[in-house]
Amino acid sequence: MTLFSYRESSDGPIDLRALSPRILAAVADGGYPLDRTMAVPPDITRLHSGSGEVLSALAADLGERLVDVLPAVGTHAPMTADEIARMYPGVDPSLFRRHNFRTDVVTLGEIDAAFIREQSEGKLDFAYPVQVSKRIAAREHDCILSIGQIVPHEVAGMAGHAKNIFVGTGGAEAIHRSHYLGAVYGMERIMGVADTPVRRVLNRAAREYLTGIPIVYVLTVVAAGDDGHSRIVGLFVGDDEACFHEAAELAREHNVIRLARAPETVVVYLDPDTYRSTWLGNKAVYRTRKAIAEGGRLVVIAPGVHEFGEDEQIDALIRKYGYRGTPATLAAVEEDPEMAAQLSAAAHLIHGSSEGRFRIAYAVKHLSREEVEGVGYEYVDLDRALAEFPLDSLQDGWNTVDGREIFYVSQPGLGLWESPATG
Repeated sequence: MTLFSYRESSDGPIDLRALSPRILAAVADGGYPLDRTMAVPPDITRLHSGSGEVLSALAADLGERLVDVLPAVGTHAPMTADEIARMYPGVDPSLFRRHNFRTDVVTLGEIDAAFIREQSEGKLDFAYPVQVSKRIAAREHDCILSIGQIVPHEVAGMAGHAKNIFVGTGGAEAIHRSHYLGAVYGMERIMGVADTPVRRVLNRAAREYLTGIPIVYVLTVVAAGDDGHSRIVGLFVGDDEACFHEAAELAREHNVIRLARAPETVVVYLDPDTYRSTWLGNKAVYRTRKAIAEGGRLVVIAPGVHEFGEDEQIDALIRKYGYRGTPATLAAVEEDPEMAAQLSAAAHLIHGSSEGRFRIAYAVKHLSREEVEGVGYEYVDLDRALAEFPLDSLQDGWNTVDGREIFYVSQPGLGLWESPATG
């Protein structure tokens, strides 16, 4: 049930310091003691999710009752000390634990292959292993606060909630299979939708296998403010799917941006402190692909991107096969046992391709022309791109640069952009 909810009012922004005691009281009243609390927040790739502010406020009120913080890194690199300090100021860094998706997991059971066949419309024939962090499975905490943003997502339709547990603290096999399910079902059918095949799998896994594990979801909905900075517009706390659906409804209002016409050129900036790889940076592709005109061009300005996959094995597969579209990727899965064993890599390659509908150019300084073109993208020198598209003079949305119209996105993680031609 939903234990607590709060939406931004006309009186001003949400005050987390004032709301934090009320949130914790609602959780305790819901039957969750807080004496030994673990938080499962997102990592630096969700810097603008509001999760940092939420955890910092809750940690101040929990004090010594907060005994562990397990960032839901999934397949991402572990958080560094600097990233922890930046995203979670005031939270004791000694509380942070690392999750390794290849080694630190327990399999609680499985979702049968028949259910996966049904959800994939007959395209897939495997079971889904229900895997979570061994720290969660150990049942050593009175309460586990799973903190995260509800926002359009390319795999689950909407990010957050049970995905934070089963992907953020899940195991390799489960992550691979859930991502591949989303990819073969069709990313453009999924994004911005609350009820999707992947979400149904995750929700069923939570209902059947998390019983007795005291997980409470703390969900944010974030919007871009008039000053260009993100702000929390909704906060939903609960222990089942009800809070997710409330948050998803509000997220669709704030995070799905419908354009009156399809832009020929879209320019996306990737904050170097957040986006270090195309594995992360391809949010620029996922979130704008439903807006870009047929035959258009996406320019991704990515000063921090220096690799393709954050995991060594996945990076090698991206370099080997590249972003060549769905048919080529499906063929690689059939022909290469290594790719078949790394299905999240295959899903990523499908997600990161335009399927030939528009061009994708990466403006980087830490990858060579040969590397970028080797995976199927156009290469642009970073300095040249910054000269052509001076970021200081751009505002989110439509701009005119040297007499031509472009559409600019400064924070791709905050939304999903659609136009009539594609949305």
